[in-house]
Amino acid sequence: MNIALLLIEALKFIFPAYCANATPVLAGGGTKMDFDKNFIDGKRIFGNNKTWRGFFLGWAVGFLVGIVEGFIFGFDNYPLLFSVLIPLGALLGDLTGAFIKRRIDIVPGGLLPIVDQIDFVVGAVVFALPLALISWQGLSWEVIVIVLLLTPPIHLLTNFIAYKLKLKRHPW
Repeated sequence: MNIALLLIEALKFIFPAYCANATPVLAGGGTKMDFDKNFIDGKRIFGNNKTWRGFFLGWAVGFLVGIVEGFIFGFDNYPLLFSVLIPLGALLGDLTGAFIKRRIDIVPGGLLPIVDQIDFVVGAVVFALPLALISWQGLSWEVIVIVLLLTPPIHLLTNFIAYKLKLKRHPW
């Protein structure tokens, strides 16, 4: 497969995760996922920026994007389980990144290079692996590599735009 087709496949694969990850910035707020509780180390579990509303709306948007991809590109290529797992993996990957940041004393919204740009992608890929093992052809090592290479600059650009639009407090 040529590089242009791989690039398109990579973007189609990760787009529900991108949408799921971006939605909490626009629609977050409300009850904190960790209920203001601390972990056994005495530090907050996730912090103020991770809310149930953001999580569930992020998942719903990612799910709907996956469903639309199924209708457009065929449910053989983008099965219903894809629409469920990819955004869920992305959001849980982002939560994992927040958990790690709290453990190393980075405040909510603080920068942890590389982790901030790919935690949600790693989560999406991990959750997609069972689909790939079952027979889903939408995930290959080439697609994973392209997604991992493309996401950091895309993530930085979209976050900078969100910052300029005053949707985020930090440009990262």
